[in-house]
Amino acid sequence: MRSDRLVALALALGMLGCLLLGYVALARVAQARRGARTLANALERRSAARVTASEQASGASSAAVALPLQNPRATPGATAGQRDGKPVDPASVAPRSTFARYLAAWQSRFGHAGSRWLDTSLGRQIVASEDRRLLEQCGFVDADARGFFLLARLACALVAPLLASWLGDALVPGSYRVAVIVASFVTGFMLPKLVLGRRAAIRRRAVTDEMPVLVDLLRLLQGVGLSLDQSLRIIVNDFRSMLPVLSGELDLAQRQFAAGRTREQSLQRLGTSFENEDLRAIVRLMIQVDRHGGAVQEPLKQFGDRLREARRATLRERIGHITVKMTGVMIVTLLPALLIVTAGPGLLAIIRSLAAVHR
Repeated sequence: MRSDRLVALALALGMLGCLLLGYVALARVAQARRGARTLANALERRSAARVTASEQASGASSAAVALPLQNPRATPGATAGQRDGKPVDPASVAPRSTFARYLAAWQSRFGHAGSRWLDTSLGRQIVASEDRRLLEQCGFVDADARGFFLLARLACALVAPLLASWLGDALVPGSYRVAVIVASFVTGFMLPKLVLGRRAAIRRRAVTDEMPVLVDLLRLLQGVGLSLDQSLRIIVNDFRSMLPVLSGELDLAQRQFAAGRTREQSLQRLGTSFENEDLRAIVRLMIQVDRHGGAVQEPLKQFGDRLREARRATLRERIGHITVKMTGVMIVTLLPALLIVTAGPGLLAIIRSLAAVHR
């Protein structure tokens, strides 16, 4: 038996062992979740029975008032089978929600199973501090997300050599198969981190672009007399489409603040995750306003002007780089056409004169 097949067999056996360990862990998790689901269903049935009894005692008027509260987007004339006054087909809504629910449940199960290995020595090597910082920059802050990332790295590292070994029998010579398998193992292990780094880079650029809008909104809301908590709540609820990244981060900070953390503790992750000095300055300013109060309209105005000026300078730099790059493109594309148009008639006249001389 050749060495590449031995390596593939060893990797397959290792993957089988990991799958068996994962099956045992998932079985335990499923048993625990089944017990929790049974208890939750019992409590839900009990609360539903109490609600039904209270509704029967309250009468038709209280039911008519409670219906818009359960669905704030529904119009007054919309019934249970309508949305915004239009009929909705339940068959078109139920499969999508059921699939999303099952997908979220399986993702949570895998994440919970992988989170048990985070505190081990192997888990700390696979999900290092740099990987945890990338996960925070991508918006994945819970332990289940880190556990799912750990399982994703292990799965890619095990599947990639098997695919390379299967495809290498016909495409790669025998002397290079071991090197291809090793390279595929390294590639599979690093692939989730590369995807995560790309997403983190996109979110960092989005934070830089959203900073001036956040400063202007804070200045406007603070200028009309709202508190910092009210201003952040309005930004999170009403301006999520304008600030998709920062609104999510502020929403997480608001939930942590409501759970009992101080304003400094809840905003600390926002100031340190994205490695942005301007964002750190805004976080320090919000902490100072929450702690000491005071008028911040003028500092926010100056800070916003500085951000816009820095953005203009960045755009000028990008335009300069584009000009240099377009020089090569113009040389490759426009210069031949220009030479043909300008020097073409002269070259044709020279060729014709030389041909006449030879005659």
